Amino acid sequence: MSADETTPSPEPHQAVDAHSNGFGTVLIPAHEIQNRVKDLGRQVATDIAQDVGRTPGPVVIVPVMTGAMVFTADLIRAMPIDMSIGIVGVTSYPGTSMESRGATLQSELPSNLGGAHVLVIDDVLDSGRTLELVRTLISQQSPASLRTCVLLDKPGAKRAADIHADYVGFEIPNVFVVGYGLDFADRFRNLPEVRRLPDNFASLDSATSDTSS
Repeated sequence: MSADETTPSPEPHQAVDAHSNGFGTVLIPAHEIQNRVKDLGRQVATDIAQDVGRTPGPVVIVPVMTGAMVFTADLIRAMPIDMSIGIVGVTSYPGTSMESRGATLQSELPSNLGGAHVLVIDDVLDSGRTLELVRTLISQQSPASLRTCVLLDKPGAKRAADIHADYVGFEIPNVFVVGYGLDFADRFRNLPEVRRLPDNFASLDSATSDTSS
């Protein structure tokens, strides 16, 4: 059986071997992710270094937890520049329509972003609420530059905010995915690849995952 073939999926609370090729559908293999992240890291580092050359200031990386933790760890190791890291937690909350859904901070933003060159890193750009919130709040601190980077972009998703990421790892269909830091109910973050969650594993309307950024 190939990695793109699927087997009947288990019930949500049944033990699963998520690392088997029969779980879901592999959208982005691990080796493609690693290669892309290395290239992306070099590109981002080059651009930020040019910003610093024009306007000297510290570089601060702001990953959105918890979904971006794996992506961030690999990305910053491909960025040969001096930096500090200040994490932020954001929770997306559900609603009956795109207009009533939103995002709220779980933790305070770093307070040292004035005059800094800031890179916000998130796992997936979906509704746009998370990235819009973080970018707006950081802008209020008057950074020297502000860039955004996401591992995944869902251009087919209905956006609640008119927002685009400066750097995108991969574009994917508007489907629910797990792996490489992305979760369902805090599960499957440790998968080395990105997989589409089986359609009958659980409802896509569940509010227990943080992958609706």
